[in-house]
Amino acid sequence: MDELKQSCHELSLPVTEKCNPISRDIDRVNGKQMVQILRKCDAEIFEKKNHDPFHQRLYSSPVIQTMVDVAKRVEMMLRDPEESLIVLSGCGTSGRIAFLLVAPFVAGQLDFCLKHLDVFTPVLLGFNPVHMARSEPMQDCSFHFKDVAERMIAEQRHKKAFVLNPVLGAEAISGSSRMKGGSATKIILESILLAGHEAAFRGKRVTPECISAWITASEMVYETTYSHSDELAALIHQAGESLQMKAHVYYIGWQTLGIIGLTDASECVPTFGADFDDIRGFINNGFREMKNKEGDLSFLGPEFVIGHKDFVDTILPSLSQNDVMLFLFTVNDDLHEVTALADQVRRRTSNLHAIAHDLEKFTIPETVCNMFGTVLHITWSFSSEEVNSRQRWELSTKWCLNAISTGAHVLKGKVYMNYMIDLRVTNSKLYRRAINILQRFTGCSKGECERALLRAIYSTDDLSEDMTSADVWKHTDVANRRDQVRTRLFIFTIC
Repeated sequence: MDELKQSCHELSLPVTEKCNPISRDIDRVNGKQMVQILRKCDAEIFEKKNHDPFHQRLYSSPVIQTMVDVAKRVEMMLRDPEESLIVLSGCGTSGRIAFLLVAPFVAGQLDFCLKHLDVFTPVLLGFNPVHMARSEPMQDCSFHFKDVAERMIAEQRHKKAFVLNPVLGAEAISGSSRMKGGSATKIILESILLAGHEAAFRGKRVTPECISAWITASEMVYETTYSHSDELAALIHQAGESLQMKAHVYYIGWQTLGIIGLTDASECVPTFGADFDDIRGFINNGFREMKNKEGDLSFLGPEFVIGHKDFVDTILPSLSQNDVMLFLFTVNDDLHEVTALADQVRRRTSNLHAIAHDLEKFTIPETVCNMFGTVLHITWSFSSEEVNSRQRWELSTKWCLNAISTGAHVLKGKVYMNYMIDLRVTNSKLYRRAINILQRFTGCSKGECERALLRAIYSTDDLSEDMTSADVWKHTDVANRRDQVRTRLFIFTIC
């Protein structure tokens, strides 16, 4: 595609789907260079200079003020919990982050809230300007998402609804919003909820300064995490080698770090077209630790087997030297349990590594760290508040695992330049992304690329009118039932 066409094509894309120039050559670098690229991309979350007057940043005054307004609503609800409810709702990464915070966001819910503003205060969180919201029809809906977002903007003038959509810049891997988008979601929601909590129970006022302070604290977590670039690069290399040899990466986590591991592993399947067994997460106490409403779901199949005991029973007996074991724990976890499980694993493989967090006054003994090969060991300044320590550990671990799993899949060949080339076309966002990728690498028109995609989805060169005129959700429903509908199939067969 010539430069003019490519420029016009890029301008039409949502920010989160654009190509980030920082990471354009990420598929041609080594692990250490990869970490530096990811570090620069993540730095854009906290960028204070606003190069585009039409886009607000995370630190922009209007964004901070909206966070203040929402935090005050949280405070009000926490003061009257009998008559109030805070619901976080989301799809994909945002839903997983919401589950982690236990306190989610789709068009139908927002539409319902907008019709009952005397009861609900809806908050829309995203990282694209509202004018870039999708306007395609949705299944069983008379409206589209852009309609809802514009109604939210209108109600924000009366502080009856709120839209939080700072622009963070393009993702390191185009469209992989699990990375910057997921991190910023966690930062924003925790800042709002914690500010509201402190106002309700500790008498602290919710101000722009306190919200900014929460964000700045997260920026310090970013700096501290990426200061361990050598260890992070080593773990990327280990995980990449493992996937290249068709082996596996296993995250063995405790408490919320276990949930971070499960989240990161689950995102690799839709993001990179990875197999379920490529990267898997396990958590101490299984579903009891997750505290999900439905309880133990392991009877549903192997995808739902998530406990350490399950790992010992089903995975450990067949573990090989090519498999990577990555333990995720803190000084507050049961270190006897950590060492006991590590000792069991070491009888099968020496390919055992760790991400470990402790505090200046409460450090993990060297005897524990010495059980592992590469140890990304971060000692944080002491905080008397457990919630602050837990926040830092979670966010830092998220950045580490995002880098490791992304880097490993890049080394495996799942990324070309900084585009995912093996994604599954399972929803409208991924359907549009597949068309965009095809346009980017073939120079064909959007219509030609979409027809090529439909021919692959329906396994025919002769598309009927019913096929071409169907709504996107019908296309993705068909694609979702066919394992081989992936962008990699179309790139060389369009024009």
